[in-house]
Amino acid sequence: MAIEDLKTQIARLPEQPGVYLYCNPAGETIYVGKARALRDRVRSYLGARGSSPKTEALLDEVTSLDVIVTDSVVEALALENNLIKERSPKYNIKLRDDKTYPYLRLSTSEGFPRVTVVRRVANDGDYYAGPFMPASLAWQTRSLSHKLFGIRSCREVITGQRGRPCLEYDIKRCLAPCVAAICSQADYQHAVRDARLLLDGRTEELVADLESRMQAAADEQRYEQAAQLRDTIRTLETLRDRQQKMATPRMGDRDAIGVKLGPGGAVVQVFQVRSGRVVDRVEMVTNADQARDARLDELLERAVTHAYTEQAPPPEVLLPIALPDMDLLAEWLSARAGRQVLVSVPQRGDKKALLELAERNASLSYAARFNAEGAANYEALETLQAALGLAALPRRIDCFDISTLQGAETVASMVVCQDGRMKRSEYRKYRIRAESGSRESGVGNRAAGRIVPVPEVVAGIVGTSDFATQGPREAGPEGGLPGGRYPEPGARFLDDFAAMTQVVTRRYRKVADEDGPWPDLIVIDGGKGQLNAAYDALEALGLDHLVAVGLAKQEELVFTRDREDPIAFGDGTPALRMLQRIRDEAHRFAVTFHRAARANRDLRSELDEVTQIGPRRRRQLLTTFGSVAGVRRASREELTTVVGAKAADAVLRHFASGA
Repeated sequence: MAIEDLKTQIARLPEQPGVYLYCNPAGETIYVGKARALRDRVRSYLGARGSSPKTEALLDEVTSLDVIVTDSVVEALALENNLIKERSPKYNIKLRDDKTYPYLRLSTSEGFPRVTVVRRVANDGDYYAGPFMPASLAWQTRSLSHKLFGIRSCREVITGQRGRPCLEYDIKRCLAPCVAAICSQADYQHAVRDARLLLDGRTEELVADLESRMQAAADEQRYEQAAQLRDTIRTLETLRDRQQKMATPRMGDRDAIGVKLGPGGAVVQVFQVRSGRVVDRVEMVTNADQARDARLDELLERAVTHAYTEQAPPPEVLLPIALPDMDLLAEWLSARAGRQVLVSVPQRGDKKALLELAERNASLSYAARFNAEGAANYEALETLQAALGLAALPRRIDCFDISTLQGAETVASMVVCQDGRMKRSEYRKYRIRAESGSRESGVGNRAAGRIVPVPEVVAGIVGTSDFATQGPREAGPEGGLPGGRYPEPGARFLDDFAAMTQVVTRRYRKVADEDGPWPDLIVIDGGKGQLNAAYDALEALGLDHLVAVGLAKQEELVFTRDREDPIAFGDGTPALRMLQRIRDEAHRFAVTFHRAARANRDLRSELDEVTQIGPRRRRQLLTTFGSVAGVRRASREELTTVVGAKAADAVLRHFASGA
């Protein structure tokens, strides 16, 4: 069942805001979406065929539909976000927070809070700060909370009834709230407030408070306490001076969101500015399967809702592009914050510079996360798209090669490169049919192949072969076939061009029958002649809108249908290296198949054609009688003693029919 089977149900949907849920045959939710008008939004999927492979797969898998009506679109957005987090639908974009860097948790849910290092933020009522970069900064900050403010590090249940404090109190790293006579809960909560200011990065406010307390202690002649406060202030000032501060007084409190979307996945970075200073950075990532076919606006909207699910947004959020429902997003953020939140796309000034900073960091993180090879692949694909004038990035590239030796055992290979990486599960190999007629090929006599008589073939090698790599010793005398054999008089073979036409025809007729997967670019191993042969097949199938290029080996020039002169990419450029890698892989795959085909041909005997006997009985016959000729001369009685009466009759019938 596909979505077309739900037309009747879709026609009865209300024209109210809400959330729709698509389910698969197992009853699992595979997609969650929001809508201003449920009927209109869901009905739009009926005409979404062909928009993207991801949407196509979703529409094929849908078997049932559920809807939840809400009072407003803002409620629908909030409900959509909650359902996505709860059910993790297969076709929704899944962003995950970067867990590489740790957070600090101040356990305010406890009567005597502790500061601990954690790797994820939980919705448990405690206060979280971070992520800290590098990770060692989190451990240093936690140590400072012990050293400067005496926050406890133990897991003991504090009742205040302990007889004496532990060693941490003696080395001045804990206020000892476990002993009520030493530290009251009020004194400990004062230290907790100071620690929270430290975790918040509000160093100046904390230093000002400590200075006033130091002065008060000195006035009251509590010099030891004043000296301790002085040392704390000096440590905090040193820490403040070492921090990288990107300060602009006019910036206030706002977040800038940068996005990098590529074939390896997507990276979203949120730069948090507080009091005119970049104080934090939050990173979210998604993999290639989720990012593939995703629109930038869809990814950005999901990132915003994900980022502010568990924390209040600042007064302003800066985005790189305008979103279709930006007013709705601002309304939802305002409801989350309890005040007005502005969502904007800056065009100039400090805000634009901050946004560009976030985007540059997202690009750098993408390159580091998905490695240099992935970045180079993406650059190569972009270069190919621009040079060839392609409508979309050539994510899927099919490449064909022909391998033959003097017309014998002609084979072809097709390899697939997906997002810059070879996809071995999609490789295909073909045996070229020497006498394929127009009915079989579907494209007339040209597809059936130009028939080449033997004298024209044996004078040299037709098409791509491994003759050069094997050496002349494998060829027979005077250019004969391997093993010293010659083609039978009147034998006919397909030439390289006709073989290319045939294999392209067979491949894309099947793709058309199965409605995919369609390539973004087709690469032919060869020059203008092989390219024209491929286009002959595509035109006959009505698929001449597909783009094909030929890559000639000697000068590494790229031939196209629309240009008279070939394209010459610079030596060593990522685009040329990618094409060469794909072409060489197709050649390797074709030659390997060709060698195997020749080996199987050379090792075959006439007994292989006797279908009633298997490998074990064939071996017994050859061992007993020495050769196929010996088997042919054997009587029925002799054959029966070796393989039985039934198999002996099958062997005799086979030789009698071939006589």
